[in-house]
Formats: sequence, structure tokens, C-alpha cells
Amino acid sequence: MTEKNMVTKLVTLRNKIDKLDKNLINILSQRLKLVKKIGKLKSYYDLPIYVPEREKLIINLRTKEAQKLGVSPNLIRDILHRIMYESYINENKNNFKTLNPNLKKILIIGGKGGMGQLFKKMLILSGYQVNILEKEDWNQNINNFFLDTEMVIISVPISSLDDVIKKLPILSKKCILVDVTSIKNKPIKKMLKKHNGPVLGLHPMFNPNNNVLTKKLIIYCNGRYPESYNWFLKQIKIWGVKLKCVDRIKHDKYMSFIQSLRYFSILIHSFNLSTENIKLKELLKFTSPAYNIDLIMAGRFFSQNPNLYTDILMSSNNVKLIKNYLKKSNYILSLIEQNNKIELIKLFYKIKNWFKYYIKSLNLKSDNILRNINN
Repeated sequence: MTEKNMVTKLVTLRNKIDKLDKNLINILSQRLKLVKKIGKLKSYYDLPIYVPEREKLIINLRTKEAQKLGVSPNLIRDILHRIMYESYINENKNNFKTLNPNLKKILIIGGKGGMGQLFKKMLILSGYQVNILEKEDWNQNINNFFLDTEMVIISVPISSLDDVIKKLPILSKKCILVDVTSIKNKPIKKMLKKHNGPVLGLHPMFNPNNNVLTKKLIIYCNGRYPESYNWFLKQIKIWGVKLKCVDRIKHDKYMSFIQSLRYFSILIHSFNLSTENIKLKELLKFTSPAYNIDLIMAGRFFSQNPNLYTDILMSSNNVKLIKNYLKKSNYILSLIEQNNKIELIKLFYKIKNWFKYYIKSLNLKSDNILRNINN
């Protein structure tokens, strides 16, 4: 084959690829138009955005079809996840059915913060009247803010929570009092003491800057009269959020390990890097994808308001956990300093045995980490 013939064939093949790419874009455009219609139907008939069984069925069918045609199932799986994510974004632009049309007014204390703004946006899309109360507003006649209010959502830093609850006026017996902090036992106790009506604790397990709430998790802890706010939990599910009910004491116990020790570890590791004359661009040349994820999470950590994290780290219960963590760190360091390889290997196998029941599920979950990290 001459060079001229080779170039001609290459151009012909590339033109065919360009045509297929254009067709693919047209197909995606048609799919998104159908998604919009589905979103409107879901809104009208009170259906949730996210139906896990339907998503799982689509992915399983398409990956099997791809395999028969010699196309990588992982490629199709990744493409479908990305397309579905975009579809959920489009569905989130629709209004949602109002499950409690008789509710007069919702007040969000701290409504200008990230989580407060998110709840305000979603509640307005769901047809509710929403007002916000900020720190500077407490100097005014706050009774006007609470007039005809039938739900109060407290979305403030943990350090401000006690003060806000103390300042609350006497609320209507049917008013639902909600907080969205990352600790649950103490806030719920204080709200129950302050208010005689329904009380609910929410812990959104995601960054408020997310474009879409589909598949995101909110943990909720019942306080009092759950029958009064079941409609609100159903409203949240319509947004595509997954809900999990947890005992508030159990919640705080496990969240202390997840939050305080993770935040402490990120803080120490990042502080160490920043003081060791490390150039991140150079460091990234030598890292694995798993370590890149660690750096991404650290970057997100330091892009947030530090008040939240310092409040969590300085909690008395969390200080105890951090001290125990440091004791165990020092123990391992002593083994290393003593060159005690035998004990280190014993420790390794001891931890490995503790992990062995979870390793399979952890490995399965790790396949989705890179896919979900940007969601």
C-alpha cells in the first residue's frame, strides 16, 4: 500500500468515526429529551427520581449486550453511569410534587450557608414557602420570622447550635423542629427539652455543593412524633435521596470514628507534606490512583470552612478518641524503632484477620470509587 492510499483510507475511516460521533450526540440529545418528559411524569405522580432497581436492570442488560458484541462491559457501565448522572441533573431541574400543600411556612435558620441554601432550593422546587433567619436577624423582632411557621430547620455550625436552640421562641405544638448537624444525640436532646412538638434530626452525608442529590444519603434520627414528619421524609426521597434511620447514640459513636479520626489524619498528613518542602506536581508523578484520591479528598477538606472541622475535632469525646489513636500510633512507632519485625508482622496478621470478613465487599465498593468521586 502506497502512502497516498494509506492516507486516503485513514481519512475515510476517520470520517466514518466522526459521523458515528455525531450520531451518538444526537442519540444522547434525544435521550435527555425523553428524560425531561419522564421527570415531569415523576413529579406529577409523586415518584422518586432515583429507582435503584430500574438503574441496576438497565446496566445489567446493556453490559450483557455489550459483551455479546465484543465491547468492554466496564466501558458501557462507565458510560451509562455518566449518562444517568446527567439525566438526574436534568430531572432535578423540574419541580417536585408538594406532599404537604397545607404547610404554611418553613423557616431555615442559617439559610445562607451551603446546606441551608440546598434545603431552601429543594423545598422551593417542592412548592413550599421558605424564609431564612441569619445571625444578624436575631437583633430584630424575631417573632415575625416565626409567625405561621410550621417547620424550623436549624442549619448552623455545631459551635452555634446550643445558642440557637436557647434563643428559639415558644413554637407551635404542631411545628416540626429539625437540625442538620453531623452530631445527633446532643442536639436532639436539647431540641426535645426546648420544644414540645415534633423533633427530627438529619445528617446529610454529602457536600452541599453537589449538583444532584440522587443516590446521596441522609441519615435521620427520630426525636418525637415521627408520624408528624413522615411526609417530609417522603418528600426528601422524591428528590432521589436515600434515607437511613439510625439510633442517635449509635450514630454519634460511629461518626466519631469516621469523622474525627479521618479529619485528624488528613490534617496531620497534609500538615506534614506542607512543611517538608514537597511540590505536589512532582509528587503526583509518582502516585497511584488510590493516593490521588487521598489527595483529592484532602483538597476538598481544605476547601471547606474550617469552623466545622475544628468544632468536630475539639469535641471532648473526639479528643479522647484522638488520644487513643496517638497511643496506638506511638506503639507502632516503638516497634519500628526497636526493629521488632516479628511483632509488626503479628500485628499485620491480627488486623488482616479482623478485615477478612469485609475485604470482598470493600473490593467491590472500590470499583465504584473513581466513578463516584466527582459525583
